[in-house]
Amino acid sequence: MTCTIARSVDVIGDPWTIMIMKELFLGQRRFDDIQMYTGMSPHLLSVRMKKLEKDGVVQRHAYQQRPTRCEYRLTQKGVGLWPILIAFKDWSARWSRWPKGEPLNIRHKVCGHVTSLKIVCSHCDEPMNARDVRQEMSTAMVKERARMAKEAARRKSGARA
Repeated sequence: MTCTIARSVDVIGDPWTIMIMKELFLGQRRFDDIQMYTGMSPHLLSVRMKKLEKDGVVQRHAYQQRPTRCEYRLTQKGVGLWPILIAFKDWSARWSRWPKGEPLNIRHKVCGHVTSLKIVCSHCDEPMNARDVRQEMSTAMVKERARMAKEAARRKSGARA
């Protein structure tokens, strides 16, 4: 996959994995606790945790030897996903109704204020949104998309025959 977004979705793109990440950021580390707060089956959670470990998002650490029990800790790569989870949280806060108030706030430890994600240009520090930018695909991505379109057209024409 040439697309950076597609590669990210491959790692965390299903709802269960996002819920696991939420629990890890809320401080849960143990399998049973993550299972309890997500409502996932043990098998599904095990499969997702193994994938997150394989992808370098979490590391397993033994906290008990007999029987062996492990907890999961976010790697630097995993912590790098924090802005994505906060973007989901902020989107829901803005577009969903919370009659009793938002269920989760993010408080900045340095200044003590409740905060939200703020996207600014990494060059000039000006706030920006989707209408303030232009996407520029690499040559490799343009070629990959052309190949995908060609394959889709071939499948479509084959379905008509």
